[in-house]
Amino acid sequence: MEQSGNSSWTGGRGVAGGYGGGPGAFGRDWTQGSIFGNLLKLSWPMVVSSSLMMLGPTIDMIWVGRLGSASVAGVGVAGITVQLTMGAMMGLAMGMRALIARFIGARDIDSANHVAQQGFVISGGFALLMAVIGIFLAEQILGIFDLDPDVMTEGVDYLRIQFIGMAAVSFRIMVEGVMQASGDAITPMVTATIYRIIHVALCPFLIFGWWIFPEMGVTGAALTNVISQSLGVVLALGYLLNGRALSFIGRSGQDEAGRPTGSRYFWWIPRHGPSRMRLSFKNFRFDFTIIWRIIRIGAPAMVSGMQRTLGQFILMKFVSPFGKFAVASHTIVQRTEMVLFIPGMAFGQAAGVLAGQNLGAQKPERAERSAWISLIISEVFMITFSLVLLLWPSQIVRIFNSEPEVLEIAVTYVRIATAGYVLMGFVATLMNVLSGAGDTVPPMIISLITAWGVQLPLAFFLPNVGDLGVYGVRWAISSGFIAGSVLFLAYFRTGRWKRKQV
Repeated sequence: MEQSGNSSWTGGRGVAGGYGGGPGAFGRDWTQGSIFGNLLKLSWPMVVSSSLMMLGPTIDMIWVGRLGSASVAGVGVAGITVQLTMGAMMGLAMGMRALIARFIGARDIDSANHVAQQGFVISGGFALLMAVIGIFLAEQILGIFDLDPDVMTEGVDYLRIQFIGMAAVSFRIMVEGVMQASGDAITPMVTATIYRIIHVALCPFLIFGWWIFPEMGVTGAALTNVISQSLGVVLALGYLLNGRALSFIGRSGQDEAGRPTGSRYFWWIPRHGPSRMRLSFKNFRFDFTIIWRIIRIGAPAMVSGMQRTLGQFILMKFVSPFGKFAVASHTIVQRTEMVLFIPGMAFGQAAGVLAGQNLGAQKPERAERSAWISLIISEVFMITFSLVLLLWPSQIVRIFNSEPEVLEIAVTYVRIATAGYVLMGFVATLMNVLSGAGDTVPPMIISLITAWGVQLPLAFFLPNVGDLGVYGVRWAISSGFIAGSVLFLAYFRTGRWKRKQV
């Protein structure tokens, strides 16, 4: 693995952090022990964290749905633009995550801390750029869609607030990325739970003007998201700077030190202990070499994330001529898809952390086994949830909107979508494993092929085939999932990602 020439990177445990001496997750070496057990311990907090991350837009859509189809469509279109920027930020963070995981696996804590410092520099620059775009270009961006005036008004208000407040999102992504790459998945989960509870409680007050709050409509939904995520940044950064982590007492009849207590109860009590990595800005300096390494690894992941969302942007363009009910239906199914994607993404992220740390520890076979186990678990989730969607599509759609015109389109959309959902585990898991290992170029190429070679061409032609209409767009999306699954599996089996140098 490539090493920096910076003499302050002493390797080993260093002054920036340490492995800690606590039991359980504190100071845990994820390159040893049961792979299945390690995967479950890392992945279940990531499932919860990812679910809570997706909960924000879902809550927004549920409450905004009470404002009417124009508000749903406006927030839906603007939401795609927000996802585009988040995809870019998450891609850049992937470069940081891959480097930190490798250094943690190699027991080079000082180097991991230095990478995290430069990650925050990148996050700050990104947030500033997005704020400028939000202030001056929000209306021009949504003008691409030729939306109805009422939809346009709602969408611009939502988009501008989200872009101006992008600092909260970008720093949250970086802080959580540092924690998860170092092997701490519990603390991000707990902090996400806290700030999402605030989101859930505050959202209707700002949207509808309950109690002492002004009635802000869709602007209130966007503002709630910014406020809650800002709180999440403060909480998570506090733990990271103090070198503390959260875990749970989860062993029946034992105390925190593992001594028998005689109790028969299984405790899930949050507790504090030393984390494997402590973020320190002591002797901070701009290191453009490391910033470039982060960008070089993260740029393909950024392109992958952005082009996927850009593809959704263009797909929405294909849907919008069919009217606001079709746009609202497409938006609802996209929100459902985001929720369904969570298990695969979470298990993939966990396997990516294990892959990166095991490659750093020179254990490539453990990295590969982690990926296979993660893939199997992810596919079980995908197939199960796809069956639920097939059996109860109308009940799920009604959660968001019950207008008959929307319900009719959305239910058919859901049924078509399950053809691709059953294989989404391959895409979600293997994409994250490859990226977590630092091999980000092949996922980018595969994403470009599936989007621009399969989904978008089919979305252009299929609506004109027979009576498919707007449903042709959904068939195109499902076809892309199927193609992506085949390509990711084919590349993963070559094993080239295990030899990737970062």
